[in-house]
Amino acid sequence: MRHKNNNFSAYLLLVFAFTSLQTFSQNFTKQDTLRGSITPERAWWDLTYYHLDITVDLAEKTIAGSNIIQYKVLEKGQQTLQVDLQPPLQMTKAVQDDTELEITHDGNAHFIHLKKRQKKGKVYSVKVFYEGKPKVARRPPWDGGITWSKDANGLPFIASSCQGLGASIWWPCKDHMYDEVDSMKISVNVPKNLMNVSNGRLTSVEEKDNNTKTYHWNVVNPINNYGVNINIGDYVHFGEKYEGENGVLDMDYYVLRDNLDKAKEQFKDAKRTLEAFEHWFGPYPFYEDSYKLVEAPYLGMEHQSSVTYGNGYKNGYRGFDLSRTGWGMKFDFIIIHESGHEWFANNITNIDIADMWIHESFTAYSENLFLDYFYGKKASAEYVIGTRGSISNDRPIIGVYDVNHKGSGDMYYKGSNMLHTIRQLIDDDAKWRSILRGLNKDFYHQTVTTQQIENYMSEKSGIDLSAIFDQYLRTVDIPVLRYKKDGKKLMYRWEKTVDHFDMNVRVAIDDEIITLSPTTKWQTKEMTSNIAAIAVDPNFYVTALEGE
Repeated sequence: MRHKNNNFSAYLLLVFAFTSLQTFSQNFTKQDTLRGSITPERAWWDLTYYHLDITVDLAEKTIAGSNIIQYKVLEKGQQTLQVDLQPPLQMTKAVQDDTELEITHDGNAHFIHLKKRQKKGKVYSVKVFYEGKPKVARRPPWDGGITWSKDANGLPFIASSCQGLGASIWWPCKDHMYDEVDSMKISVNVPKNLMNVSNGRLTSVEEKDNNTKTYHWNVVNPINNYGVNINIGDYVHFGEKYEGENGVLDMDYYVLRDNLDKAKEQFKDAKRTLEAFEHWFGPYPFYEDSYKLVEAPYLGMEHQSSVTYGNGYKNGYRGFDLSRTGWGMKFDFIIIHESGHEWFANNITNIDIADMWIHESFTAYSENLFLDYFYGKKASAEYVIGTRGSISNDRPIIGVYDVNHKGSGDMYYKGSNMLHTIRQLIDDDAKWRSILRGLNKDFYHQTVTTQQIENYMSEKSGIDLSAIFDQYLRTVDIPVLRYKKDGKKLMYRWEKTVDHFDMNVRVAIDDEIITLSPTTKWQTKEMTSNIAAIAVDPNFYVTALEGE
C-alpha cells in the first residue's frame, strides 16, 4: 500500500506551486499524463499483493505469463481499473472470478472493465495475462528494459532494469510510485542449467518436465515497482550473517561462477556498508526479506533486497574516483551507493518521480557518510566537495509533476552538497544523525512528497530551511556572497538567490572565523582591524565575489 498521503487536493496544490517554479519546459503528451498522474482509474483501489508468474524464453528473447493483482476498494461506484504495460509487450487477457473481462487499450495504459460490483472496503483480485518481446535495454540502467547478454563461458546472462521508464516495460502493474504493493511473490521459469534471482527470499525451486526450473521468491515488505527485478545466469551463491540493530541479517551474494573468488574479496564492502548506514540511517529496512548483492550485466541498480552489481570488482566508479580526491577509491561505488538506496528509495520512496532527489541526493550523500564513519569527517567533507566538479546547473533538480518527468542529474551531487551545507547550518552532528535516522523511522515504508521531507528537516533542525530547498532544488543558481571591504568595514549580501534567501554562512576574515547572516540586502559588520582577506568555508556550497 504505502501511500499514506491520501489528501490529493493538498497534494495537487503543492504540485501547482512547484511546477510554477520550473524554468524547464517540454511538450508532454496524453501518454505522459496517463503514466505520471494518479488517474481516476488508479485512485479508487489500493494495491495489496502481486503474484508475478512468468516464463523467460532466452532463445526468442520473450516473456510470457501473468500477474495476479490483488487490491482493496477505496471508493464505491468504480468499475474500471488501469493497469500499465508498455509495447511491444501485449496484454492478452484479464480475468476476475473465472470471467474474462473487456480491456480498452490506450498506448501504455490498459483499462480493465470489471463486471463484478466493487464494494468499498472489500479485497478483490484480477489476473492479467501478457506476452511478447520486452524492450531491450540499450544503455542500462539509464535506458531501461531487459539486458540480454552472455557470460565469459557463452551462457545467457540476463537482467531487468527500469527506473524512470517504469516496471511496465517488462511486466503489467500499477506503474505509479505513489502506491506500493504490500507484498508479492515472483515466480520465474528458466532453463534448468541457470538460476533466477529476484527480490526477497527464495522459498522453493520447482523442477519441470521440459528441462526447466521455476524459482519462487517471496517479498513480505512493501516494494516499489521499479525495485522488482529478475536476474538470470549461471550463478553461484555464498553468504554471511550480519549482527545488526534489528538482529541477525542474512546477507546473500549471487555471482557468476568464474567471479566467485573476486566477489568474496570485493563484497567485504557490503558488511562495512551496512555497519556505516545503520549508524547514520537506522536499521536496515528489510530484515525479513534479507540483503542480497546480485551480479548483473550492467553497472547496477537499487532493486530492493536484490541490489544488482556490475562494477567490475573495482573500487571507485568503474575504477574512477568521482570526487577526484583519492577518497573515492576507498570503496566500491556501486556497493555503497546502491545499498544506500535501501534507505532512500526503497524505504522512503518519492510519490512522484519529479521528487527523485529524495532518492538520489540522500544516497549520493551517503557515499561521504560511509567515509565519515570509517575515515573521519575531514575525508567525507573532501569527498563531497570534490564531487562538485560533476554539477552542471543545467535545470532544476525537481522535475515536472504528474507526467513522469524527473529533474536534472544534479540531483546527485548538487543535492548531496545541499545536504552537506545543511549539516553545517545545524552544526550539531548528533542532531544531524538523529534527523537522518528519524526520517527513516518516521517515514518507514512510506511514499512521500518533497514538502514532507522539507518540513520534517526544518522542524527537527529548528531552522527554517525552506529558502535553502527553494534555492538548490528549484533554481539553477548557486548563491553568491557579494562583499566589499572598506578598512575595518565589511559589507555583504546574497545575490542570485530566491527573494527570501537568508542562509547563514561561515567565513574566515583574516585569522578570525565568524558566521555571517546575510540577506538579499546589504549589511555592514565592523571588524577590530583593517580587513585583508576573506574566504568562505568550502563546506558551504556557495560562491564568494568581491566588488559591486
